[in-house]
Amino acid sequence: MAASGLAPALATLRVSAQEKFPTRPVTLWVPWPAGGGTDLTMRVLAEVAGRHLGQRVIIENRGGAGGTLVMPVLSQAAADGYTIAQMPQPVFRAPYIHKVTWDPVRDTTPIIQLTGVTFGMVTNPNGKLRTLDDVFALAATRPNALTVATNGVGTTPHLVMDELMRRKGLTYVHVPYKGVADQMVGVASGQVDVGINASGFAPHVDAERLRLMAIFSEQRSKRWPHVPTLKELGFDIVATSPYGLAGPRGVPAEVTQVLHDAFKLALFDPMHVSELNKYDQIPDYLDSKAYGRAMKEALATERINVDRLGLARGGT
Repeated sequence: MAASGLAPALATLRVSAQEKFPTRPVTLWVPWPAGGGTDLTMRVLAEVAGRHLGQRVIIENRGGAGGTLVMPVLSQAAADGYTIAQMPQPVFRAPYIHKVTWDPVRDTTPIIQLTGVTFGMVTNPNGKLRTLDDVFALAATRPNALTVATNGVGTTPHLVMDELMRRKGLTYVHVPYKGVADQMVGVASGQVDVGINASGFAPHVDAERLRLMAIFSEQRSKRWPHVPTLKELGFDIVATSPYGLAGPRGVPAEVTQVLHDAFKLALFDPMHVSELNKYDQIPDYLDSKAYGRAMKEALATERINVDRLGLARGGT
């Protein structure tokens, strides 16, 4: 009788413990410096999610290494739901390019897919570059002198530029930046000839501080309908970069669900959707299980991409 009476009591204690999460602020690591488009949208997301969680969601920035520096944080954090991170596409590519001690699938707990970005190529609006052909022509007349800024070595913009120049038999100087904000200043001021990044460039393009020459999506953007895609320009290249949130490996299912539910509400909140619109982004929601499958697919796809471009460790 004592044992049978103890079981409901233990169940009640477990439910109570589950209901308490979170009892303190949650830290959300963003793998880009403060001030860029992704950082700004994540701050709005965190603010709204915190309301639903009943606790603050604190943004911590850890820029550099092409957006992969959140993985060491996750791999060493306690699996209690109080440490989570944005998962950018480069974390699925890096294990094939560099020697790392972590695995983006093995060492994480998927929470939610949020959205994706529009990549594009921009330049100073007062310069001579107006089209992608102008960029190629400049590279042809100035071998190893064309300067191209991206958000880091091994990032999607870096790989796309390498592929474009390889197909044309041209060379360029890669200038990696830690974040989009500093990169866009560098392009607008003429410190570098060309910049390639995610849609953090959108406000600068709208304000005519930058000229957008091409985008890397499947179709033209409704926001900039006059700007051609790489496919229209003769390159069968479509580059997208969906991202979401994950915690360390082993976060309990009930805690993951609490986080998922809060961030799903925040994702579709008008305040957050309005912020996404500034950067030509829309919600691209997947729940925890579907996002986990997407992460596995991304890891497999990036291995193919890295092998195809000859970027694998020990490759040329």
